[in-house]
Amino acid sequence: MSTQLTKQSPLAWSFILVLLGTAMHLALAFTTELSVDEAHYALYAKHLAWSYFDHPPLVGWIQWPFVAINAPDGILRLIPISIWIISCILVYQIAYQLNDYCTDRGLLSTQIGLVNSSFAGLAAVAVIVFAPLPHVLAVGLVPDTLLTPLSLAILWMTLQWIKQDGQFSFYQWIGLGLLFGLAGLSKYTAVLYAIAFVIACLTVPRYSFLKQSGFYLAIAIALLLISPVILWNAQHDWISFKYQIDHGSGGTWLWRRVAAFIGLQIAVFGFLPLLGLWALSSSVHWRMRPWIGILLIFFALPFGVFAILSGGGGLPHWTTPAWFCLAPIAGIGLAQWWQSDKRWLIALFAAIQGTLVVSGLTLVMTAGYPIASQFKVNPLADLFGWRSASIRANLLVNELKASGIAVQNWTLASRVGWYAKPTPIYVLDDRLDQFDLWFGKLPEGSNVILLNWSEMSFKPPVGEGQFRTCRPLDRLSIAHLGQALSQFELSYCQGWGGKAKPEREALSLRP
Repeated sequence: MSTQLTKQSPLAWSFILVLLGTAMHLALAFTTELSVDEAHYALYAKHLAWSYFDHPPLVGWIQWPFVAINAPDGILRLIPISIWIISCILVYQIAYQLNDYCTDRGLLSTQIGLVNSSFAGLAAVAVIVFAPLPHVLAVGLVPDTLLTPLSLAILWMTLQWIKQDGQFSFYQWIGLGLLFGLAGLSKYTAVLYAIAFVIACLTVPRYSFLKQSGFYLAIAIALLLISPVILWNAQHDWISFKYQIDHGSGGTWLWRRVAAFIGLQIAVFGFLPLLGLWALSSSVHWRMRPWIGILLIFFALPFGVFAILSGGGGLPHWTTPAWFCLAPIAGIGLAQWWQSDKRWLIALFAAIQGTLVVSGLTLVMTAGYPIASQFKVNPLADLFGWRSASIRANLLVNELKASGIAVQNWTLASRVGWYAKPTPIYVLDDRLDQFDLWFGKLPEGSNVILLNWSEMSFKPPVGEGQFRTCRPLDRLSIAHLGQALSQFELSYCQGWGGKAKPEREALSLRP
């Protein structure tokens, strides 16, 4: 009985870690408004289509049932919270099965004793739970949130391929086709994980799959699932692909941006995965290293691509699926070291990262109280006040019978579009974006309610080719826990001339 309890203990601790993370996510989900990206993708569900300007459609499709019934923000966030839990389960299972496979074949070093597979799973889950950035994606649904469990499932299928010596059953081929298709519907960078799978599978010297009907059926299923994206882009001059190429290339390429990107990656994902990888590389049997190298492709390939692209610019959360794919491998290394005299090092990094996670989530819920007052601009002000400002703008649109609400930058449009729906939102710039596809350009001669936000304020668009007049109507001051965060200014602008010339305001509206 005691032995059985010991075997189950790592599984119980894994459950506790996931439960604690989920509790924090739920608290954050119901205390903050949607971020700019969350609102943007929630609008996907409000305007269902085969695809969209900047991303494939799955992130919108999966939210549609909740959006259709006007579910509150907190309920919408149950989707990414559930996906995070599923991802943690996959990380545990992959680490468990990989450790079992290596143990059965004598690939693990016995110098410090064999590692219990459940404990390897626990260590892998700890890598995720103690990493700061994944908790952001666990609350805010973005395409990378969806790609994470799908990339893990593809990694799991790769492990099965290795264990089965390069053979899949007919139903495994169908499952693989579904995974690739859904990954393609979640984000364009899913192609990196497809390439990783191909590279990993080609290392197993068996090519009999070329004679299996399931192989070709898997390709057909994947292509069928992503066909809406291809057809939609064909009808819209391939704007998504053009946008992604421009977005990925960024600006002038600089080495210092790469160095900053790598440093930021370590900061937001922590030292634990790297420590686990170091531990595994220094303690495993030499015969295991080729297998670890095969599975490491799922981390190394996407991380390497994004690191190179970061020289022109990039976002830290793009690598999230890659770090999740590294977690099972790192978990085995951490479990090895935990049995040695190096557990203090693991405990130290876990304590540091755990403190960062709890502190970070607490600061978000409190809008940075009390330390945010030391900054000239509160970086968390972006998460508060949009609902109130949008509802007020909507009331003014109805009262004055305006054509809609206008903003002067696309990043200001998402929250307004979400909280003021179904009122049209117009972005007064010359950049093509999703809002132009949804609402078109503002017709000449139109009257609108112009929304200006103090933390990204613009000059009133009055002058030749712009509005004839803009008359301030209302100003909303936003505060949280007694601290002033920002202000929204609402103006009635008449007689649009059709020429957008957004100019940032020299002075903030914030008092």
